[in-house]
Amino acid sequence: MKLTKRYVIPMVALCILLGAGISYAEAVMQRQQHHGNVVTDWNAIAQNAIVTVGAQPIQRSQLWITLVHVAIYDAVMSINGGYEQFKVTPAHLRPASPEAAAVAAAHGVLVRLLPSQQARLDTARVNSLRAIRDGTKKHNGIMIGEEVAERLLQIHNGVIPTVTYTPGTGPGVWQPTPPGFLSALLPGFAQVTPFALANASQFRPGPPPALSSALWVDSYNKVKAYGRADGSLRTDLQTEIGLFYTEHAVAQFSRAFRRYATENGLNVRKAARFFAIANTSILDSQIACWDAKYTYNFWRPVTAIRAGGGNPVTKLDPDWIGLAITPPHPEYPAAHGCWTSATAKMLEHFNGTNIVHFELDSSVTGTTRVFENTNDLQAEIINARVYGGMHYRFSVETGAAIGEHVADYVDANYFQRIDNDEDSELEGQQ
Repeated sequence: MKLTKRYVIPMVALCILLGAGISYAEAVMQRQQHHGNVVTDWNAIAQNAIVTVGAQPIQRSQLWITLVHVAIYDAVMSINGGYEQFKVTPAHLRPASPEAAAVAAAHGVLVRLLPSQQARLDTARVNSLRAIRDGTKKHNGIMIGEEVAERLLQIHNGVIPTVTYTPGTGPGVWQPTPPGFLSALLPGFAQVTPFALANASQFRPGPPPALSSALWVDSYNKVKAYGRADGSLRTDLQTEIGLFYTEHAVAQFSRAFRRYATENGLNVRKAARFFAIANTSILDSQIACWDAKYTYNFWRPVTAIRAGGGNPVTKLDPDWIGLAITPPHPEYPAAHGCWTSATAKMLEHFNGTNIVHFELDSSVTGTTRVFENTNDLQAEIINARVYGGMHYRFSVETGAAIGEHVADYVDANYFQRIDNDEDSELEGQQ
């Protein structure tokens, strides 16, 4: 893995066009001539609508962008074949354009989830469809995409249940953390129905270590020494790593997935499958993580260190604060451990090897991190959350194990190849 300041990302041209003052939809259309395809374009549109304009938190953003990509996948695969349907099998209209189906499916999901942005999204739809030749194929593709979007949202409506949550007190128990002391974030996310897992608790881990254990003392001391904002044992590089992953994760990883799809020349069908697998793996890892978080309700380092760790040998520091702001939800297991590990394992399965070139950039640090092995990506997030002062090492390792289990389960049970004669002909076409 190496760190670099360069920005070789598919969205560079788009950013330049946006800076020139043209609309987002127009920028997408101009960029489409040189980069990606409708799948990567609508990932960018979805990210903009959900994260930038909609300002949704990470968990709801991931749920909604997964709905977008599952809709695209089912719409495209119903036309192209080659891989099994996931949630919806639409009417068999032929001939049909997979590009038109992808556009209509993504748009159909987004306008239902974000009705206040309908005008903006309608313009993006018109501009995307303008590049597709009018005729029966285009018409049928639109009909397929619209059907998939409507039926998918009848299965998964994108709503996170409202759950009343009262924080506990005392050693080992999560409490609102400084500086904002915000209420617990979306405890109802643990009750969202997973897209692939049998249930949210399928891979629930055992509890965090006892406060009397040697593991607790060691983990406490390490995050206390390496995670503090000032006067820590971190090197400059470790500080950068600690801050690198504090960006909104849906924005950060969506950019990386678009870059990966474009640099690897994924056509519409392959890109539809890649984004569906990636987002389903991440989403279900997060639901599983939330299930464990709100089962164990474990305290954050900033709370533990200011209180003395609940153990006679752990020394308190009443003024301790972490390098990064602690997110407002229970500590164990670490959500980014689940997220990044699911990504790493998904990339390994998708490529059939852990030797994969993958780049992430961060709007927080202004740097790009380049990985050539998915194991390195997973190892880095474990250290990063300790350097950031938000997590104990055992928590990130536990989250990483959940992410692996989820990605393995998705790979073994869904998005499977269906061999047929038509598939071999379509492989190089879409």
